[in-house]
Parts: sequence; C-alpha cells; structure tokens
Amino acid sequence: MDDAIATAAEAVEAEALPRKIDLHTEESAPQNGPLPEAVTSKPVTQKSPAEWAHERLVLYLQAFEQQLDNEHEVAMGFAGGEAGVLRIEGLGYFDPDIVTFYGTDPSGARMQLIQHVSQLSVVLRAMPKEVEQEEPRRIGFRLAADLGKENS
Repeated sequence: MDDAIATAAEAVEAEALPRKIDLHTEESAPQNGPLPEAVTSKPVTQKSPAEWAHERLVLYLQAFEQQLDNEHEVAMGFAGGEAGVLRIEGLGYFDPDIVTFYGTDPSGARMQLIQHVSQLSVVLRAMPKEVEQEEPRRIGFRLAADLGKENS
C-alpha cells in the first residue's frame, strides 16, 4: 500500500486526470501507453458524460483495430434483440449524454445506434472487410486523429 502523503493540489489533480489500465494474458495484446493530450488536456469534471464516453470509445476502437489483420474491420454486436452487427463507420456524441454509432449491417444496409451513456455497452467484433475494398477502413485511428481538433 502506498503511504505517500499528497498535497491538496495533488489530490485534486489525481482525481481529475484520467487513467487507463488493461491487463492481458498475452504479450501481443495492446499495451497501456500514455493517453493522448486531447483526452487529458481538459479535466474529466469539465466534460459531459457523452464527450467523456466518446473519447474513451475512440481509444478502445483504435486499440482493437491494432490487433486486426488487413482482411478485417471493426464492427459491433448488439446485446439483446435482433439488431445484429454494425460495421462501425462513424462515432459521435450529442451533449450531455448521447453517443451515436453510424455504419452498415453485413448486407450493406445503413444503420445508426443512438445510445444514452447510462445504457452504454459495446461489444467490438472483427468483421471481414468488404471485398471491393483494397485496404480495411480504420475508424478508430481516424477518430483518434480528430479528437484534438474539436477542442481547438
């Protein structure tokens, strides 16, 4: 147990700074690294639940895509119901508490999931990329690049 004494300022700062911890049995799994400045530049307490959920989903999408080969793209499955699978092609949020996923189902039909952050539960799945596409689309990396732009 850490017996270090923190100043009031250090305690407040530690409370406001986000942390991400993932442990895996396989060494090839994505490793924890520093969080992007776009995620850490604004205290969590100043973000809406939707913005904060959106930023973390982007990081999870990017980490999942790092494990995929060139024949697969990220998709999400739905818990309950018959909604099936959505190939993730976009992700957004509507303050203060809505997260939206955009994409297509396996047949190519357009889909959109609008989810309240209190109900958020996402299953990421590897889905074969579309045949006519040369390179797989990597939405997680594109979203991560855009994280800092919305705050400028």
